[in-house]
Amino acid sequence: MTGEGDIDALALIERLELDVARDAIAGDVRRTPVLACEELGELAGGPVVLKAECLQRTGSFKLRGALNKVSALGERARDGLVTASAGNHARAVAAAARLHGIGCEVFMPRDASVSKVAAVERLGAHVHLEGADVDDALELALARAARGGPAFVHPFDDPDVIAGQATIGAELLEDVPDLARVVVPVGGGGLASGIAIALRRAGRDVEIVGVQALACAPLARALAPPGAPLEIEPPSAATIADGIALKRPGRLTLPLLRELLASVETVSDEEIGAAMVFLADAAKLVAEGAGAAAVAALRSARLAPVRGTTVAIVSGGNVDGGLLAGLLRRQETEEGRRVRIFTRVADRPGGLAELLNLVAGARANLVSLEHVRDAVALGVRETGVELTLETRGPEHTAELLAALDHAGYAVIVT
Repeated sequence: MTGEGDIDALALIERLELDVARDAIAGDVRRTPVLACEELGELAGGPVVLKAECLQRTGSFKLRGALNKVSALGERARDGLVTASAGNHARAVAAAARLHGIGCEVFMPRDASVSKVAAVERLGAHVHLEGADVDDALELALARAARGGPAFVHPFDDPDVIAGQATIGAELLEDVPDLARVVVPVGGGGLASGIAIALRRAGRDVEIVGVQALACAPLARALAPPGAPLEIEPPSAATIADGIALKRPGRLTLPLLRELLASVETVSDEEIGAAMVFLADAAKLVAEGAGAAAVAALRSARLAPVRGTTVAIVSGGNVDGGLLAGLLRRQETEEGRRVRIFTRVADRPGGLAELLNLVAGARANLVSLEHVRDAVALGVRETGVELTLETRGPEHTAELLAALDHAGYAVIVT
């Protein structure tokens, strides 16, 4: 997993059995839609469509590669499967095992998302929460397979898995006639490799742009020209895009991506979070951090426009609900549509009601209210209150604050 070795990228590109893979997964995977996104197109300087793999069965593209691998294993899969993943690949392998009626063991990092762990267990897999990150979990899964029994299914560094992911490229060729560029999240590189190989084999001149999280961008480092200045942090798993947080490129995928990618872009966690909110608001798609990385790159306006249609791969939608809710609330605050204020009211019957009537009269929506009696200076027969309010935006908030000031309330925006 740590180097290119003697891998011949061009030979590997030619020998992948793409038609076999498409037949192997037919009927078990969903042909996901491509959805036009005009708002993103305006930012990117040309037409943009979203390949919504977040709507795939199991919630990500990973099912394609897992199913093709199980098909390729044939009788060797009878003793079950073992794999490692932060979530999406684990869920895909568990689903593939259930479809084929075989057992499954999964090694996941100790801090893996609770919701992703639960989803894997619901599919009948036995989960081992071990290792600090995906790389550690992979070593543990390989060791388990070496002891005999289940067959190991690598998340990305496997020709059969790559061929399964290539089926997305085949669908894009059929669904996007003027396809000019594909922007794709890159963790281990199986998805980007598969899509790029499908397009190369079809003889199409399509630009492939990989996207990594700034906090974990080993591929960007590996593919950078010697001596090039890099504004990239040392690889770390501490990113909102945990699905692509791998510290080393794959032994197979690194030479493939060196041959196939036009460039590698990096996006910050702030940009990824904003892209998740954008997808929920503008496209009505739920995307996890890794799944939103390609959209984050396009929203950054750092990619030059192309002649033709750009596809952003929304690779997965298995996001923790609490995380997405927090991002949405933060976005509302940044846009001035959510405000928290502190003021004082008379500590008598009807004192609070008078304040709330003013808020209602200004057409603001009360989200939460808390009495504050400690650690603030209060007069006799006075109590503090902290309100969280939803408004239509900064102008509406200013109108509300003016109305409260006119009524004699000293308001502090917290």
